[in-house]
Amino acid sequence: MPSIEGGGVEKNLFIIANYLSEKLKNTLILTSTNEFNNKFKNTNIVNPNFNFKKNQGRRLRYLLCLFELIKLIFKYKKNIVVLAFQANLYCAIICKIFNVKIVIRSNSSPSGWSNNFIKKFLYKILFKVPNKVIVNSNDFKRELKQKFNINALCIFNPLNKKEILKKRNETVSLRFFNSDKKIIKIIFVGRFVNQKDPMTFLKALLIINKKINFKALMIGRGILKKDMLNFIKHNELNKKIKLLNFQNNPYKYIKKSDLFVLTSKFEGLPNVLLEAICLNKFVISTDCPTGPREILDNKKGGILFNIGDSKSLAENIIYFSKNKKKCKSKLNFAKRRLYRFDYNTNLNKYLIVIKKYLI
Repeated sequence: MPSIEGGGVEKNLFIIANYLSEKLKNTLILTSTNEFNNKFKNTNIVNPNFNFKKNQGRRLRYLLCLFELIKLIFKYKKNIVVLAFQANLYCAIICKIFNVKIVIRSNSSPSGWSNNFIKKFLYKILFKVPNKVIVNSNDFKRELKQKFNINALCIFNPLNKKEILKKRNETVSLRFFNSDKKIIKIIFVGRFVNQKDPMTFLKALLIINKKINFKALMIGRGILKKDMLNFIKHNELNKKIKLLNFQNNPYKYIKKSDLFVLTSKFEGLPNVLLEAICLNKFVISTDCPTGPREILDNKKGGILFNIGDSKSLAENIIYFSKNKKKCKSKLNFAKRRLYRFDYNTNLNKYLIVIKKYLI
């Protein structure tokens, strides 16, 4: 994982890596990021010998980590299995050249990148290289079969309920979400980038501004932050919307909210929806590829709306404010269905795959 940035993919990386390091000997983490080294337990971390700047782009990180990968291949004389979370195309090419076994975990729906002809061509080659491709939702699996004729293995994200429920009780110094029950407290957690489409959320909030009493907290970081702040200022929403930088523990903020909103254009299987449901929060999400429809069981466990449709999102937020009992019933259904993402069951599936290729 050359560049660790603290999102949902990274959460899964920490969980899966730590589980495998408990069950297997000689596990290594190869990354250019040392900010999160304390997240890894009982495993060796390999960092390129280079002084990266905090906001340095991914390309150089990829290049140097791939060079380190080649060094590791020579060191262990091909007696390794590579589990790739990032830079999958380049990693697969190197493993093919040196005849090394590789398992790829693909993290986001091909709907987000398969319209690019060059990428589509390269990925058609890529997905024929690895010993196994792992995806995290059945819809994702069907997309790969349809677009690339690849029989991927679906392993759901392992949901660490114990950690989530523990961290939710940490003290929140921010008083933005007060205890007034008449105010609908809405939360958005995700990177401020085009994929997550935070502007659709802001546009929906502008629509409902004069219709219901609300406060909205947006937690994240990214290139759209300046545009978001300008939108909030221009529309005089400063008292109702607050932006908060990336948080290692978003659960304590989600706990204080009433409603969780996801506006992504594409995903894989968004951890944040599972976490919100685990914290007993109703979910309104885009019906994006892939994950939300599967998590919410085709609207039985929450509300889905079309990508980029701020008007529909606004209407659904108003619906939630007026129909909390009906929404509570959907939420209870979603909570009962969380067993699919059982922590140990899904982690053990990763172990089975890796052990197969260690033989």
